[in-house]
Order: sequence, then C-alpha cells, then structure tokens
Amino acid sequence: MDVFSRTFLPAAAETGLATQTVTRHMPVFRRCVGSGDATILVTRCSRPDDPVGGDYLMLLTHRRLVVTRQTRVLHRLRLHLNTELRELSNVTWSPDPRAHSVELAATAIDGARERFVIRTHHPKQVWQLDTLLNHAFRTRLRAPDERVVATIGEPPAGARPTVLRPASAR
Repeated sequence: MDVFSRTFLPAAAETGLATQTVTRHMPVFRRCVGSGDATILVTRCSRPDDPVGGDYLMLLTHRRLVVTRQTRVLHRLRLHLNTELRELSNVTWSPDPRAHSVELAATAIDGARERFVIRTHHPKQVWQLDTLLNHAFRTRLRAPDERVVATIGEPPAGARPTVLRPASAR
C-alpha cells in the first residue's frame, strides 16, 4: 500500500466524512496526487461566491491542493482545482471559532482568486485546522532559491576547477 492510500483514509475519517463520499471522490484524487504524497487534510468545503454550486471536497497534501465538485442534480464529479502548493500565491486563511469555520483563500497560477469555507463541528477543530494550514503553507513551502536544480556556466559549490594539461609527446 502506498503512502497516499495509507494516509488518505485516516485523514478522511478524522473529519467525519462518509465512506461512500470518500470512495466516490477517490479516483479523481488518485489521478491528481502521486502515490508518495502524504495526505494532510480531506474535508468538505463550500465556496462563498457560489452557494448553490454543489458540494466540494478538498484534499491537501504536502505538495498539492485538489478540490473536487459534485453537482447537486446529477451528482457528477468535476475537478475544480488541482495545483501544487508552490504555485499558489497570496494564501490566507482566517479561523472563526464562533462560526466554527475557517475561510481559505489563494490565488492560483492563472490569476483566479479561489475562496473556500471549511466548517467544523467544534471550536477546537478550528484551531486544529489552523495548525494544519500553517504547517502546510508556512513551514513546508520552500523559498524559490531552493528550487534551483542547476545553473549553466557556474561550477557546483565546493567544486575545484578542472585544469586541462596538454598530453606529453613521447
């Protein structure tokens, strides 16, 4: 069993999602997320901009954010958002323990501002969700400089320059 499968079901059970809902969305998530990526959060969410648009399910891993949408009438699954965390900019979230919710907002790579409201059953879960989001977006993201794999024309750090000497004639 791969890392995604081992972490997906416990994360879904922790938020109280029905097994039927989880298994329905699983093939879509499986296509978007690699087998070695661990699940941080699986939860229902809604969009404040689109209150009658359908049910949304959010998957957050260490590398990706995937949101699926199920239409209300025909119950069709659609992929709403599939992006790497490093491609998101201006990520903000605001916990509201009185309303038992957290609003998450981020700008996708295409410039669209995405907003989601995650509802919880208890105020304590709001702060747990805040901690998870902080871990995913603040402490896990690398600075852009760390993503540089190689630079053409510069020797690797700590490498000695190679000195070419002509072969001696015999």
